[in-house]
Amino acid sequence: QVQLVESGGGLVQPGGSLRLSCVVSIPLSKFTIMGWYRQAPGKQRKVVATITHTGRTNYADSVKGRFTISRDNAKNAVSLQMNSLSPEDTAVYGCYVDDLGIWGYGENWGQGTQVTVSS
Repeated sequence: QVQLVESGGGLVQPGGSLRLSCVVSIPLSKFTIMGWYRQAPGKQRKVVATITHTGRTNYADSVKGRFTISRDNAKNAVSLQMNSLSPEDTAVYGCYVDDLGIWGYGENWGQGTQVTVSS
């Protein structure tokens, strides 16, 4: 069973920054895609950033240029650096990993950590 533990959420003022981290219980080398999602109250979950096993990244338009996803295979960790935060970024942020069926781990989603942007 794959476990994902997120940390780094909290309260930040508009214009501020936060760095989220997700530690995975299985080596990242087993997963083809890793990413971060967010879910605001009353809204559907939305993937905001992904990184592949080759290092290729992709971002939702709403966060492009402000958020940066990265991974550290040695620490089995996926991070999300968030800059220039605005109240519209307030949401629960979580990570996910997907092996696309290659190793049998499937798609796994973390519970998330709350990010609140407010003055």
